[in-house]
Amino acid sequence: LKKNKNVYALLDASLSINTSGEFISIVGHTGSGKSTLIQLLNTLLIPTYGDVEIDGRVINSKKNKDLKNIKRRIGLVFQFAEYQLFEETVIKDIEFGPKNFKVEGYEEEAKKACELVGLSPDFFEKSPFRLSGGEMRKVAIAGILASNPDVLILDEPTVGLDPFTRRELLKLLKEINEQGKTVIIVTHDMDVVSEMAKRVIVIDGNQIS
Repeated sequence: LKKNKNVYALLDASLSINTSGEFISIVGHTGSGKSTLIQLLNTLLIPTYGDVEIDGRVINSKKNKDLKNIKRRIGLVFQFAEYQLFEETVIKDIEFGPKNFKVEGYEEEAKKACELVGLSPDFFEKSPFRLSGGEMRKVAIAGILASNPDVLILDEPTVGLDPFTRRELLKLLKEINEQGKTVIIVTHDMDVVSEMAKRVIVIDGNQIS
């Protein structure tokens, strides 16, 4: 992926990820290309050269139309969850994704996602912007899970969390993975890598190793 005239965010990158059951940590120095990689997987970014292939569907600079289904299948939670929230209530925020993707019974799917991440009905009518950082992250994750993705990607999910909330989040991600979904986390936390990851992808000098 070309970042500007002379610099590539990722160069000669090649890897395969199973969309069922993997737990992957992506590590690397700041600016190495980690965020670029996960945005390519979610098709928020389109490669300027080369291909991204998802279950036989090839995405490149010439073939990048009708990506809605891929965005639903490859869910992405940003590092700062508050940037991902925008509705006036928690339940409306969580319902937005599946409603937009035309998921049948999206209201029920949103409630199931809330139960999975540990958000009780008491949260439904609250403003997402009046929650703690850990609660905001749960809302963001629930908003992705409500669309039933195959892959859940999280950028630095434990940053800024207190030890209790961090443990609860990692327990949740382990449970999601055990249900058969692939979980991918970008992290600088080597304790998380050693505790959680079944596979580690290292990006160094804008290349995957």
